[in-house]
Amino acid sequence: MEVPEILIDTPRLQMRHFCIDDVDAVFAFSTNPEVCRYTGDAGTVKTRQDAMKLITDLWQEEYQRYGYARYALIHKGDNKVIGFCGVKYLDDEQRPDIGYRMLPQYWGQGLAYEAAQATMDYARNELGLTNIMAEAVVENIASNKILLKLGLTLVDNYQRYGFNVNRYE
Repeated sequence: MEVPEILIDTPRLQMRHFCIDDVDAVFAFSTNPEVCRYTGDAGTVKTRQDAMKLITDLWQEEYQRYGYARYALIHKGDNKVIGFCGVKYLDDEQRPDIGYRMLPQYWGQGLAYEAAQATMDYARNELGLTNIMAEAVVENIASNKILLKLGLTLVDNYQRYGFNVNRYE
């Protein structure tokens, strides 16, 4: 299958639309307990078929509907998909949300911030999106730090999916 074009390029990372060839990578990060520890969708991907549906029925459908969704996050040094980063449209909020996940072996290197900052720039400058929000579980200290470093402001705290969640705008 033809690999989609690179949309976002940083010193260490690239981002592009997900394609069906990414199924093994999506399965790997979507079933990793550490990656999914602070997500409301932990356990929803149990098989490679579930990972395929995530790609085709969610992300690829959102690319068509909204023009954006979560993007495949590629580590240039390894040339492999290590997670996702991107904005998605939240129907209940009527606005875009930024999110990111990556395999634990890539944590602690500043990659999530690098990806998120580049995504925010792309969303604002290329997609024309404003009013981007984010949520992070309070206990996910690294993610909360990233969102503040992006210049987002903590505006609320509430319970969602059984977690104590911070909301940023």
